[in-house]
Amino acid sequence: MSKRTLYYVIAGVLALGVYSYEYFLVVEEKAEIIELGNEVKNETNEFFLPTSTTGQIVHHEGYSLSYSEPHEQPEWVAYELKKAHLSNANFKRPYFEIDEAVKTGAAHWRNYKNSGYDRGHLCPAGDKQYNKTAYDETFLTSNISPQVHDFNSGIWNTLEQKVRYWASKYNGVFVVTGGVLKGHMKTIGTERVAVPNQFYKILIDNNSGKTKMIAFLLPHENSGKPLYDFVVSVDDVEALTGIDFFPELEDAIETKLEASSSYKDWSFK
Repeated sequence: MSKRTLYYVIAGVLALGVYSYEYFLVVEEKAEIIELGNEVKNETNEFFLPTSTTGQIVHHEGYSLSYSEPHEQPEWVAYELKKAHLSNANFKRPYFEIDEAVKTGAAHWRNYKNSGYDRGHLCPAGDKQYNKTAYDETFLTSNISPQVHDFNSGIWNTLEQKVRYWASKYNGVFVVTGGVLKGHMKTIGTERVAVPNQFYKILIDNNSGKTKMIAFLLPHENSGKPLYDFVVSVDDVEALTGIDFFPELEDAIETKLEASSSYKDWSFK
């Protein structure tokens, strides 16, 4: 073997070694991020978390989620919106990023590009302005679902604002929200991200002296109807989604509250 050939062999072995080491670091870092996502955070009220039909729950600082790989989005996002969280901090809006904590791989934001759909937040950025880390986390692709712009900026935005109103009035609420990932749905992008035909939002108030729930089920279209026209029972949403929303509640309380579609205990002023 000539010296030149030997040099090329040694250089190739070194290059392979460097590549292998860098690949190992990437894999190790990915595993650490996934493991971190498995840990319940201080701001997570685990008692009110729903069941996961997918077996893949991820916890971030400001919210938790159950990711549905076949639909490339969460089946639910859950978080506590405390009165102390309500803030008007003017953080710089970040770019959307892939959520590396999703073990099966979260959808890429490019699926939404030129799709005709907004990257619709499920945990709104406006609910997490108390902390920049929590705010930035709302721009992970595990927290978005394709939404028609008029819906996203219309009735859905109106409901998000009402949730903030209730969080202030009742000293905090716990929120569970997502798209109904059932039935025939359009898809967008190369990863075939599903476009839900309906979205739901469920709230529980356990802070104002009387535990109460309210659930909304909205067709994926803008509407000029009042929000209370979309109130349904939690049981209705459970029947549609297959999710058990408050399994840790005492059975008698859970049965009573989840069967009701009354909104008389919630102020719509």
